Amino acid sequence: MEQTKRFLPKRRKRRRALQALAWFGAATLYYVVFSLLFDTPAEYELRHSTDRLKQEYATLLEEYDSLSMVVENVVERDRNIFAIMFDSEPYNFDSEYNNRRVELHESLIEQPSSQMSDRLQLSLNELEQKMNQLEASYEELDTALQQIGSMRNNIPSIQPVTNHELTLLTAAYGTLMHPFYRTLQSHQGVDYAVPEGTRIFATADGIVKEVKGKNSTSGVTVVIDHRNGYTTSYSHLQSVKVKRGRKVQRGDIIALSGNSGLSLAPHLHYEVRYNGMRVDPIHYFFMELTPDEYQRIMRIAQSGMQSFD
Repeated sequence: MEQTKRFLPKRRKRRRALQALAWFGAATLYYVVFSLLFDTPAEYELRHSTDRLKQEYATLLEEYDSLSMVVENVVERDRNIFAIMFDSEPYNFDSEYNNRRVELHESLIEQPSSQMSDRLQLSLNELEQKMNQLEASYEELDTALQQIGSMRNNIPSIQPVTNHELTLLTAAYGTLMHPFYRTLQSHQGVDYAVPEGTRIFATADGIVKEVKGKNSTSGVTVVIDHRNGYTTSYSHLQSVKVKRGRKVQRGDIIALSGNSGLSLAPHLHYEVRYNGMRVDPIHYFFMELTPDEYQRIMRIAQSGMQSFD
């Protein structure tokens, strides 16, 4: 009896220790299961803050792409006209813009999300400023066009021949190899390789200023004065359909192409002058060329190394 009483406290201690151990194990298991299935408040806040950051980044990226597309479209439309109306240099289509975009993309990948978001927001602000500048330039352009009024028809703005495929232009404005002297010389117009008898159009409204005969290096030539500082000339013709002093409108047939004068082969040599200075005629085809066609004809012209006259 006394021995039984002696072992009773020990059994109680063991039972309590086992109960405590069981409760501890259950608590540990509960904690592990709860941690796996449920986030703590701190974890929940951190996880969802990251989600919000991703959503904000996606929204900013979409807005950035949209603004980029708008800016690119506006710039494409602006390129052809801006150079003429404000006497600025044409845009360089072969710039390193695409290479810079690739380098920027690679550098952005290595940056943390928060830094990318800040940088993207900065880019959006810059794009908005550019948009405002472009809108201001178009307002100035519209004001200039309104001031010009009907005189806009006197600005050379089409090609002098039918050239829908853009394949007829063979020599550009600039320094080219002369076909007879075999030396580099200034070629101050553009050449169209067209068969004899091809119709030649006036590129703007004006008055026929001069009709030259065959006895010159330029051959039979028509010069039109557009009464706004612009004159255009059409050389190496076969025959002329207009007389000196006649008024012509853009698109009127003024001559037929030929091979007169110092000419390597049948072609049309076309020049544009502004206030007496020869300028690149390609920049004056904006009325009939899309931005993509303008880029294409620029590259076609730059590929020619020899003129026809």
